[in-house]
Amino acid sequence: MTVWDDLVGQEKVSAVLDAAARDADALVTAAAADEPLPETSKMTHAWLFTGPPGAGRNQTARAFAAALQCVSPDRALGGSPGCGFCDGCHTALLGTHADVTTVAAVGSEILVRDMRDTVRKSFTAPANGRWQIILVEDAERLNEKSANAVLKAVEEPAPRTVWLLCAPSIEDVLPTIRSRCRHLNLRTPSVEAVADMLVRRDGIEPEVAASAARATQGHVDRARRLATDPAARERRAAVLKLPLRLDEVGACLRAAQELVDAAAEDAKQLAEEMDAKETEELKAALGAAQGGRLPRGTAGVMKDLEDMQKRRRTRTQRDSLDVALGDLTAFYRDVLALQLGTRVAIANSDAEDALERLARGSTPESTLRRIEAISACREALDRNVAPLLAVEAMTMALRAG
Repeated sequence: MTVWDDLVGQEKVSAVLDAAARDADALVTAAAADEPLPETSKMTHAWLFTGPPGAGRNQTARAFAAALQCVSPDRALGGSPGCGFCDGCHTALLGTHADVTTVAAVGSEILVRDMRDTVRKSFTAPANGRWQIILVEDAERLNEKSANAVLKAVEEPAPRTVWLLCAPSIEDVLPTIRSRCRHLNLRTPSVEAVADMLVRRDGIEPEVAASAARATQGHVDRARRLATDPAARERRAAVLKLPLRLDEVGACLRAAQELVDAAAEDAKQLAEEMDAKETEELKAALGAAQGGRLPRGTAGVMKDLEDMQKRRRTRTQRDSLDVALGDLTAFYRDVLALQLGTRVAIANSDAEDALERLARGSTPESTLRRIEAISACREALDRNVAPLLAVEAMTMALRAG
């Protein structure tokens, strides 16, 4: 199993990256042997991966990082880098490789203070790997200062440093940064490809896999979670019942509160274990005895960690809300499809009775207005509007139609 096997429906991108990894391997080998470097190479120092949510931007970048760090002996026999089994591949895929640094947005932005150490590290030689790799998972969340820090590093990179940036679209990245990157655009995998992956790689029953893939419309991570997590299926079922409940103002307000509370509870569950582990690890690193006091002068460090965890919980809550809003959008899109006389690619076939009821009781124009109301709610959340206020405005608009 190579590192490319997890990339669902991205055969063309995998082929490009495989060729680049081969050339990168040749560059390292030539430099180590003090031989002339190849005149032409498909490898470059900065890459930009774009694509819609669920296409696997981060997974693709991490698979490429693993291929660049591959130390399989088969490479010397003509094998392709990225075996998936060697120590270099394994640790890069797990995120524990010493020379693969991952940067992800904790809150709504990646701050310059979050990038300083990373940029500094990008100018150092690899500690024990073949390349120094910086993977920025949310490049669209770089603010002006942090983007400028990345720009300086990408403009004049160290010889063995590779930057891997991930963003939804090329327009989400500064023109000065993207002009220095090789751009690869990923496409949304087909429903059939995602279902096949769930059956082969996760052992999911074919019917469950097909239902999860169809419900998430090719979003790999959400399909896997929906297929394996009963709580996720329950939350989705509750969201799909919401449109039938909005018959009066009080019901709209209650539905909005339930959506926000469910997102907050989801964020709390995800954060609790991670926060506790991080806190204990930092206390140990600062020299605190188990259950004892922290040394003097370390309160500020602990406060910084608490602030970071708070920002992450806020973002996780908004991400969870966004998943629910995506499910609502897909629901009303199915309603619109029925109103226009087509059943092609209905995502929510398990809620067909509700779809038929709403399709008969409204017009295509009102359904489009409801889809626009959901989109407006998502935009409001991106602008840091209070979640409850944004969702209440949406549920009232859904009732009005």
